[in-house]
Amino acid sequence: MNKLKEKMTLNPIMTFIILILGTIILSGFLNVIGFEATYYKINPNSNEYEAVLATVESLFSLSGIKYIFSSTVSNFVSFTPLSMLIIILIGIGIMEKSGFLKSLFTLLTRSMKKTSITFAIVFIAVISSLFGDLSYVILIPISALLFLHGRRNPIIGIVATYAGLCCGTGLSIFFTSVDSSMLTQTLNSAKILDSTINFGTFAFIGIMTISSIIVSIVITLITEKIIVDKVEKYEFKEERKEFKLGKKEYRGLLFAAFGGIIYLFIFIYNIIPGAPLGGNLLDYSQKFYIDKLFSFDSFFSEGFVFIVTIFFIILGLFYGIGARTIKNNNDFCEDLAHSLDGIGRTLILILLASVLINVFKKTNIGTVIVAIFADMLNNTSFSGVPLIILLFVIGAISNIFVNSSSGKWLILSVTAVPTFMNNSLSPEFAQVIMRFSEGLTTGLTPLLAYFVIYLAYIEKYNQNSRPISLFTTLKYQVPYSVITGVVLLIIVIIWYVTGIPLGIGSIPTL
Repeated sequence: MNKLKEKMTLNPIMTFIILILGTIILSGFLNVIGFEATYYKINPNSNEYEAVLATVESLFSLSGIKYIFSSTVSNFVSFTPLSMLIIILIGIGIMEKSGFLKSLFTLLTRSMKKTSITFAIVFIAVISSLFGDLSYVILIPISALLFLHGRRNPIIGIVATYAGLCCGTGLSIFFTSVDSSMLTQTLNSAKILDSTINFGTFAFIGIMTISSIIVSIVITLITEKIIVDKVEKYEFKEERKEFKLGKKEYRGLLFAAFGGIIYLFIFIYNIIPGAPLGGNLLDYSQKFYIDKLFSFDSFFSEGFVFIVTIFFIILGLFYGIGARTIKNNNDFCEDLAHSLDGIGRTLILILLASVLINVFKKTNIGTVIVAIFADMLNNTSFSGVPLIILLFVIGAISNIFVNSSSGKWLILSVTAVPTFMNNSLSPEFAQVIMRFSEGLTTGLTPLLAYFVIYLAYIEKYNQNSRPISLFTTLKYQVPYSVITGVVLLIIVIIWYVTGIPLGIGSIPTL
């Protein structure tokens, strides 16, 4: 029976290949039948509507095949998860090999309950949207090691962390660069009806803070009550001998804390605007502070991955010096490469994921689907709670095909915001609903660039002789998506019915 199941299990590599071929064939079919839609965008200069026709581009053609072959290498090289993962793994490798993570996680887990540890890592994942996509690359491998050194199944940590990252996609306690971009689009759409309307960066802080805490609790309960029994059992290969911290380990942690604090002080001082000889990592051409940090032209944004990697290297190096696990330059150099051992299969998965995402984006299928939904919103007669539910569902489905928050909202806001305002609902409430809806499906689509990191790490810790299928990893996320989706929808309805402020100077209704 096990051999039969192993034969029936579709390898993730083969699944990606099938999805790529299926997308190519589908694009040819949709192009032939004239699958298209018209949506509107607002010209920022004239503040007027402009019609845009979205059509499907066929890749099931000679020109399409030429595009795939000519763009694959350059697309793979520039695929963000690839560069981020390789650079971050250098830092994680030295922290792990030097013993820093084992000592730190042993210290943290020996006096904490399992549920508390799960909640802590999930809550960090939920609120980590401030750091953008880098959170996926850092938290997934770190959570696996946290659970491993805490003598728990590392796959549980990976699944729970990915759920926190995905379900918390739109729960931004901190005003992020994505929120800033969407806010601009929301205001542009709202000013078509009311040129005086305005709201600031704290307009969502109330509902976001409370929702983040609630969702973190829900994900923790789902993990402990459902997922723990669903994932394959994990057997620790080493003897079950408790690791005890001695003088060397404590000295190493003290050294690491000293080096880390100095580095963080220098770093933080350089993101404080106006500080004497400080603030050097900011882009002062931007209005909002978050944009000064994360704009494309800021040094902070361009170098953030490397900034974090250097921080990890300092922690691992100082710990190794203090604990005497790093005795010379050879030890240091070997530790740097530790996490990069055996990542060949991961690189293949990342290559195929980059091809799938590139091919699907080129076909324009996602844009056409979102444009159809925008037209549906424009022609709806719903109001109140039914309108709220409709936008929530549209946002969730659209997110499967277009992961970019600002990309979806650029198309949907032009109809969603005026429709809400015509039904006495505030434009900022429309943006909140859109953000909340993303958490329902982010974890369920292989078109998310960082899904491949999640898949690769589950494969890494899978001890079963039968390979983990791509759809099994998605299936782990279904309970999180369904339950947190219902919870978030209930939250926005309660906010609408009670009229509780969304944040500072912002309420659900006009």
